[in-house]
Amino acid sequence: MNNKVLLAIISAFAIGFGINNFAVSNGISKIAVVDVPAVVSKSAQVKALKKEQATKTAEIQNWLKVATADVEKQKTKEGKEKLIKKYNEEYSKKQLAITKNYEQKLIAIDKSISATIAQQAKASGYDVVLAKGVVLYGGDDLTEAIAKVVK
Repeated sequence: MNNKVLLAIISAFAIGFGINNFAVSNGISKIAVVDVPAVVSKSAQVKALKKEQATKTAEIQNWLKVATADVEKQKTKEGKEKLIKKYNEEYSKKQLAITKNYEQKLIAIDKSISATIAQQAKASGYDVVLAKGVVLYGGDDLTEAIAKVVK
């Protein structure tokens, strides 16, 4: 058992020594942090997407009112069931299209914000940018600078 402990200590020391030498040989990295949720919340693109999503949700709700009224007008049970089936299919297609459009735009916005962060970090000479939420201490906070560019 002592051999296993000794081997673990030697291994840990060797790994630590290797990492330390690697870090020193490459110089000290300049590290920045960004509060990504704060940047996203200030983004004009995100605000526009939320507004668009709210408009589409209102349109769907109005469409559902019309569809419901149309179903209520039907005199027969068969007529109602046929319309309900038709409207359920249409509703599913509309929801799928809205969701797909939203996801595509969200992915594009994410790429845009990530690219902006990378550009600003490189322009400012940073080697590493971390999410502010994962850093306990240290790093220069670029959140406000990024948020101004993202607007």
